[in-house]
Formats: sequence, structure tokens, C-alpha cells
Amino acid sequence: MSNLLRDDSVSILTRGYDFGAHIWRRVQAGARSAPMRLLGDEAILVRGAEGVELFYDQRLIGRHGAMPAIVQETLFGHGSVHSLDSEEHHHRKATFVDVAYEDAQVERLAPLLDREWQGELSAWVDGTSDRSAYDAAVGAFGRSIMRWAGLPGTPAAKTRWAARLAQIVDGFGAPYSPGFVLAWLNRGWSDRHAERLVEAVRASTLSAEAGTALYEWSWHRDRDGALLPARLAGIELQNSIRPMIAVARFVAFAAKELHDRPEWRTRIADETAERGTLVGGILATAFAQEVRRTSPFVPMLPGWALEDVELDGERVPAGGRVVLDILGTNTDARSWASPDDFNPDRFVDVEDYEALKVFIPHGGADVETGHRCPGEKLAITGLTAAIAAMSDPRVTISGEGLDVNRRRLPTKPASGGRVRAAGATSRCPFH
Repeated sequence: MSNLLRDDSVSILTRGYDFGAHIWRRVQAGARSAPMRLLGDEAILVRGAEGVELFYDQRLIGRHGAMPAIVQETLFGHGSVHSLDSEEHHHRKATFVDVAYEDAQVERLAPLLDREWQGELSAWVDGTSDRSAYDAAVGAFGRSIMRWAGLPGTPAAKTRWAARLAQIVDGFGAPYSPGFVLAWLNRGWSDRHAERLVEAVRASTLSAEAGTALYEWSWHRDRDGALLPARLAGIELQNSIRPMIAVARFVAFAAKELHDRPEWRTRIADETAERGTLVGGILATAFAQEVRRTSPFVPMLPGWALEDVELDGERVPAGGRVVLDILGTNTDARSWASPDDFNPDRFVDVEDYEALKVFIPHGGADVETGHRCPGEKLAITGLTAAIAAMSDPRVTISGEGLDVNRRRLPTKPASGGRVRAAGATSRCPFH
């Protein structure tokens, strides 16, 4: 009973994104590790470059079974790459790298993102859309990434599936809520739909272009040379597109930061006008990176200690848990100058963000051999396009509803970021 009372698991639900700060109070300021108990196991919470190095040392830390099943099964899907280790992980991860990480794949997606965000911007300007920044992003990212992935369907159908995938992300973190039940239902629907697409490609009733996510997962073979079960191939197909849709949460945070920083909206608008495209601007990219650094998104990642490990005086035995504090590392006072200040200029001259060991909004370590998300470049490209669109002087961002509930996992500004034509008046709710 005493161990149960000491367990920190419930605190994650009650404190949300402030959970890490609560744990760090147990140790001296600047410590790299702190003791805790998680789901009955001894554990340590780690942060900073030292924490990242330990967490991604595959000789010491394993991932299989570390993610609570309630999260793994709902968000990532049964048997997905996120639960694998060692050679099995490397083999399947290689397909994700081919599908999403190569520069040619980013270049294929960029014009699709530009077109979709130009459309959302035009709808805001002419008043035909009252979608929030978040809702606009779910649709724009969903249509872009599904076309990029080679998926069939009308734009409306793609938008509907994107909304389902977005709801899975929204609902998985609240197992006590109706949203979690809906996330399970949407997971079931999405798994069946993706499975049917894979089966159609294999039966030659649906064509898929080589190099697209649909093609590569339909024909992906495991280390023994066998095709993945269609259900699992469909799950990995979703894991190639859902992370892009999840970036819509960053778009909502970007709307909040742009509202609070009109000088940056002006700078980005000028850059966009000069370049003639919404994607790839240096200033918009720097703003996107600072949004990713500071916004509460993925709070932490769990792993298993494969042997006794120690960091900064704290020890955990083999079989215990090692938890990487994502947000705490991105805002660590020993790793960043003025970490609590929102300052996109810190990224303006950064050419290789992956070389920043303490910048881990999409995971850390090496993309090809570790667990860093291979779709990170796609995410940055999409977020940059959204930021450029929202910086257009023809639209304005409302200051209402930008409060953030840090206890909720995952979270975003309450309104999603309301965007409308500049000079437009608020509509009366009764007319």
C-alpha cells in the first residue's frame, strides 16, 4: 500500500504538463535526474543532453512494452514501430525513413501544403470560412498528407478522415472521458479503412505509385521476407500520415504566439510576399521551431532499464523505468539561454536542428538508428506554411480563447485560434 501511495502515475493526470516541474522539486536545481515511481515501478525522470543520451542508448534502455497499453493501442496502434527495439525496429524504421525523411519526400509535399494553405487563407479573407487555425490545419494537413501518401478519395473524404485521426490524438490522453471512447471507435474505423486500402493495392484493384506511403507499406516485408499483415501495414500507413495532422495543435499555439507578437507577423508577412510562397521562409521556420520548443505537446517518453543505470546520482534497477522529460528538456535552463522567453531569433541561423541534442519536440537521437520521428521535416514544413498564412495582413487573429489548460493531455489554446478577415466584426451569436 505504501508503494501505491508513493506512485506518481495519478499525478500525470492531475497535473498534466506541470507533472515534470513537480518531480524536479525533489532534487537540486539543475539536476539531470529525479526519483519517481510509475505504474508501480521504480523510475527516474531525466532531462538535458545527459538525459537524452541515456534514454536513447539502446544498450541500456528498451522501448518494447514501456508505453502504457492504453496509449500505445489507441494512439499508435497494435504492433506499431513505436513498440519495437533493436534490429526489428531498425528494419521497419528504414521504411519510415524512405517514405518521410528523404528531402525528395519533403519536396513532394511542399507544393501541396502551399496550395491547401492558400485556399484556407483565401477562405478567411473572403469570409467564407470561420474555421479556427486548428480546424483549418486539420483539413489542410490531412488533404495534403493523404494526397502525398497516394491515398484515394475526394478532398471532402480526406478531410473527414483527417478529423477522425485528429480526434484520436485529442482523445487518447483522457481515459476517463467520452473523448477516449470516441478515440477507440475512430481507431477501429481507421484501422479497417487503412487495411482495406492495403488489401486493394495487393489485389491490384487500387493503384499506388512507388515511393508513396501507400505503396511502400502495402509491399513492406519483415526481416524474414514476409509481407506485413494487412492490418499492421495499414497501421503503419496511418503512422505515416497522422503525425502531420497532429501538428495542427502546434498551429493553434502558433496562432497564440503570433497574436501576442505583431512584429513577428509583420516580419513573416514581408518575407512571404518577397518569396511568393507560404513554405520554406527562414523567419517563418524559425518561428515554427520556437513554437515547437515552447509549446506543451508530447510531455514525456517512457523506456525500460535493461540493466542497472545511474544518472547524476540517481539509480534505477534493471526492469525499472527511465522517463525522458521532453518539455523539461526543451525548456531546460542549463541547455537554453533565457528558456522561458519566446524568441524565434534563436533559430534563425540554425541550419541543422537535429544537431541540437536538447531540441527534442519530436524525439531525440538519430532518425535512422534511433527513435526520432522521421516525419519531423514534413511537420516543420507544414507548420511554417500555416504560420505564413496566419501572418498575412489581410487576416487577424482574435485574442479570445487563447488560454491553455495545462492539466489536459494533449492540450491547445481553447478556441484553436480564431482567424478572420482583417477589419471584420464579430458576429452576433443570435443572428
